[in-house]
Amino acid sequence: MQTVLIVEDDRAITLSLEEFLSGEGFDVQTAPGEKKALQLLASGRPDILLVDLGLADGSGFSVCRAAKALKLPVIFLTARSDEESVVQGLDMGDDYISKPFRPRELLSRIRNVLRYYGADSSVVSLGGGITADTEKGVVSRNGDPIALSALEYRLLLVFIDNRGRLLTRNKLLEDIWDIAGDFVNDNTLTVYIKRLREKIEEDPQDPKIIKTVRGIGYRMD
Repeated sequence: MQTVLIVEDDRAITLSLEEFLSGEGFDVQTAPGEKKALQLLASGRPDILLVDLGLADGSGFSVCRAAKALKLPVIFLTARSDEESVVQGLDMGDDYISKPFRPRELLSRIRNVLRYYGADSSVVSLGGGITADTEKGVVSRNGDPIALSALEYRLLLVFIDNRGRLLTRNKLLEDIWDIAGDFVNDNTLTVYIKRLREKIEEDPQDPKIIKTVRGIGYRMD
């Protein structure tokens, strides 16, 4: 799961961003100002930072300089739209978005920056030694390929694409029903979930990768 550090002293904006990005499968850290942001950078490495320029205890540019020293991507998310701030922000950071912003556009820009930095790798770690190379279509356990049927692989991709989200059985059925031209009903879905778990889970009776949310559906963390 990729981590976004939000450096913003407007609590309402922080909460809104945190809720939205968490719902999109990101791990979210927050810092209300420069001091806290620098502390978090000293103790860990987020995948990307969203930084406001006007911080109560300092400057977003200072946070950006610290992030760039660690070779981390930065998107400025700020109300300042004057030419000088925009130019300086684009020169220092990787993107510059003026408030108010559209959440889906912000998400697209985050993904574009992560893709440029290589953080959006085609090789996804699922835990337990299981990896999926979505570019090559290969799933492995500790480097050894795992044979999946077309429907099992498609089902796994749906979970990967929606990592961190709760998926209802209806949503899963909508996404996989037309593989090989066959209709997939609820009973068939249960069978394929079971088969997939038998191939990727260390203990299919106590799954750690594809978890059941009783009465609702499934989730991959």
